[in-house]
Amino acid sequence: MKIKPDYSLYLVTDRSFLHGRSLEEVTAQAVAGGCTLVQLREKSLSSGDFFQLARALKEQLQPFRVPLIIDDRADIMLAAGADGVHVGQSDIPAAAVRALIGPEHILGVSAHTLEEALQAERDGADYLGVGAMFPTATKPDASVTSMEELRKITARIHIPAVVIGGINRKTLPLFAGTGIQGAAVVSDIMGDNDPRRASEILKKEMEKIL
Repeated sequence: MKIKPDYSLYLVTDRSFLHGRSLEEVTAQAVAGGCTLVQLREKSLSSGDFFQLARALKEQLQPFRVPLIIDDRADIMLAAGADGVHVGQSDIPAAAVRALIGPEHILGVSAHTLEEALQAERDGADYLGVGAMFPTATKPDASVTSMEELRKITARIHIPAVVIGGINRKTLPLFAGTGIQGAAVVSDIMGDNDPRRASEILKKEMEKIL
């Protein structure tokens, strides 16, 4: 049976911010502070190492009922027993991914425009990752989605919209009244010396929006 995730504070991992800490340690602190969902994003690991890390994180998160989403790699998701996969516009088409993973897994799709959002919903997405909302060092080549376009998206779709790209404790309050159901955060949690406290602050800001 597919779980119904809480998308409100969505952690996206980036090992470049660890500075000697383990990914498991930082993720555990973030979850303790209120992160409700974790996406494992790995662009440089071998498939074998990616699988091992995904399996370890899945085991770590399972007791806390926090879903694990795998970025891009549906094969890793299925092999590691993760809860879902997130794909971008240049990855395998969402409809093909849905056919591969079946109805019981979570499918997230990146969308920058209303047209992409509507197509993702038709293709079986469970949620959208909308953005980048602001320029971000983690994806310097990402195109920026305007607040106006975000409002068009949330007004037309019937699935949760999660904003991503430059989301931090300063920019998050700007999304009040936009209809989002979650915020994806990378550096403001992963790069903080106290990931738990950072997550607690972001969680409180998100509660004001929802």
